[in-house]
Amino acid sequence: MTHLSATAPILLEARGLAFYRQDEPVFGPLDFRLREGEVALVEGDNGSGKTTLLRILAGLLHLDEGALSWRGQPWRRIEHLGDTLFLGHHLGLKGDLSARENLAVAAGTYGTREGRDVAGVLSSIGLAGYEDEPVRRLSAGQKKRAALARLLLLPATLWLLDEPYANLDRTGIELVNRLLAEHSAEGGAALVTSHGAVSFLGGEPTRVRMHA
Repeated sequence: MTHLSATAPILLEARGLAFYRQDEPVFGPLDFRLREGEVALVEGDNGSGKTTLLRILAGLLHLDEGALSWRGQPWRRIEHLGDTLFLGHHLGLKGDLSARENLAVAAGTYGTREGRDVAGVLSSIGLAGYEDEPVRRLSAGQKKRAALARLLLLPATLWLLDEPYANLDRTGIELVNRLLAEHSAEGGAALVTSHGAVSFLGGEPTRVRMHA
């Protein structure tokens, strides 16, 4: 788990969240808090709404009930477009563009972290030599690394990671763990879904349990 003080500022707070599909409850009511520097594991059975929760927080789905606040103020997605970064099963990459071009488009929209640039990020993520290869020609693991590169480049505070370890070898898994540890150490936060063990910081992780 992230060993942070209980007095660390609350970044995101959810109260009574609920989501329905065709009038049938998917999850909720759900309450949780996420503090600066905290990484939390979203748990639940298949179909319990883990991905749905992340997509709601990313602004891709409409919340049916409940309230969200960001740094103590009501959550308004349009005002926080650059504060959150969602990485899901669909990686959000244009296949005909290179990894370099995909990152350049994202950076043009959201800006970059201080001291980071596209070339340096691609090198550190393990794609040196593949920067200008069309993404459609990359392996599944390389495509995943190209998507993970956005985490290093873009200035988002909250990461929403849906199965970030999928299609990665041991080195790739260690890379995700390192990215999460560095992000939390810098005051960022993350919500992560994973079918595998989450050991990025050791010990017992903070958990958000989904239920209908």
